[in-house]
Amino acid sequence: MVDAGTPRRVHPGTMAVAFLRKAPQNVFAIPVFAGWMSGRGLDWALLIAGVAAAVALFFTWLNWRRFTYAVGPDELVVERGVFSLSRRSIPLERIQDVSIERKPLHRLFGLAEVRIETGGGDADEAVLDSVSLGEAARLRAALRGRHVAAHQAGDEATVTGPHVLPVVFAMTPGRVLLLGLFSFSLVWLAALFGIIQSLDQFVDLGWDQLRDYAGTAREQAQARFSVAAVLMVAGIAIALGVASGVVSTILRDWNFTLRAGEGRFRRTRGLLTRSEVVVAMRRVQLALVQRGPLRGWLGWNALSVQTLGGSNDPSGRQSLAPLAREDEVAQIVSMAGLPPFERLPLRSVDGGHVVRALLRTVPAPLIAIVAAAIFVTPLTLVGLVILPPLIVSALLQRRFHRFALLETSLQVMRGVIVQRDWIVPVDNVQVLTVRQGPLQRALGIASVAIDTAGAKGQGAPDVIDINLPDARELIAGLIAKLD
Repeated sequence: MVDAGTPRRVHPGTMAVAFLRKAPQNVFAIPVFAGWMSGRGLDWALLIAGVAAAVALFFTWLNWRRFTYAVGPDELVVERGVFSLSRRSIPLERIQDVSIERKPLHRLFGLAEVRIETGGGDADEAVLDSVSLGEAARLRAALRGRHVAAHQAGDEATVTGPHVLPVVFAMTPGRVLLLGLFSFSLVWLAALFGIIQSLDQFVDLGWDQLRDYAGTAREQAQARFSVAAVLMVAGIAIALGVASGVVSTILRDWNFTLRAGEGRFRRTRGLLTRSEVVVAMRRVQLALVQRGPLRGWLGWNALSVQTLGGSNDPSGRQSLAPLAREDEVAQIVSMAGLPPFERLPLRSVDGGHVVRALLRTVPAPLIAIVAAAIFVTPLTLVGLVILPPLIVSALLQRRFHRFALLETSLQVMRGVIVQRDWIVPVDNVQVLTVRQGPLQRALGIASVAIDTAGAKGQGAPDVIDINLPDARELIAGLIAKLD
């Protein structure tokens, strides 16, 4: 058995994974290269292509050989580099999370990618891509300070390991499909527009041509404009949005399983890319429960937690239950050692919150629609139909934005269309900031920003637009509990 502190290389299959990852862009480069070599002879083209492939393979091998890692008694050491060498030492006590991910190419070769996070920044401190499944299990256990028997470190070992924690939450195929129906997305429309934009490199089609055509046919378009045409376009957009949401959700959350025990959660999910993340319960900084307009009305919630090490997700949170009933959420929150969310003692923010909400949501789209109607086409005035929902949402924001400082936690509720409930243990509060913009100063209100360790991205549990006495009282109460 290799000594734990001896430097190791990632699996040789890493070179095949890297080559296949670059295969699509190399295939697309072939026509460009062939066009550039036209008239110079096929033999020369094949010779140059062969030399380029050989050079690429050599540097792929060299990068693989120069990348080593070693787990010592107190640190993880990663060395890499061909011309510029680097040696990174990561203290084991600073490692907050070790996640294992298996993308399609990894699964093809029986490999896994190991990501190490310390919570010191947005990026992973180290990525080992790729190692065998047995080595991934050994690394995760070693970096978490646990001994691994020799038979567990072999290539036959599974990522999950021989002892399986009990399941506390799982997504059935029907529930995953339902979540996909809730997850409306317009990503396919964005992709379609991107394809149209890129086509002008090959054919005489682009936004300039489309604008010219629209300008010459404006009168005809206005004459043929009808409610039926608008409904047809809207129907196509909705269908594409629903399909996009279903596909992306199935790829991400298929066979979502959450296990708990021994002071940690273990989450696995994914159809093509299988990922496994371990979340230590003691490192959970806060819990966030979210409800969309339709799913909330039907009694469905989404639970995520902010961890000390953050996560690969842009929000910095780990999803523990994407679509769950209230009792399921309460059970997971309790297992994480957090107090339950209590709506009854919550207090409303100041009435100036409505004024700021109106000024922040209504003027910009109104000006854009009117300007488009004047300079482009009066048809854009149809966009005025979005103003009433925006106004209603702004008027309701104060009703749904509440907060309370309880015995052991700060609890914040915010959002009209998408409602969010935060549970922040008082001991996890790191920094308190009182902010006042020009309009807030005029209204005599302020916002209190609540920062916890590992936080990044949007969706912080801030208390927005409370009067100054309440802001000072909240700050004083939190500081007193921390002392």
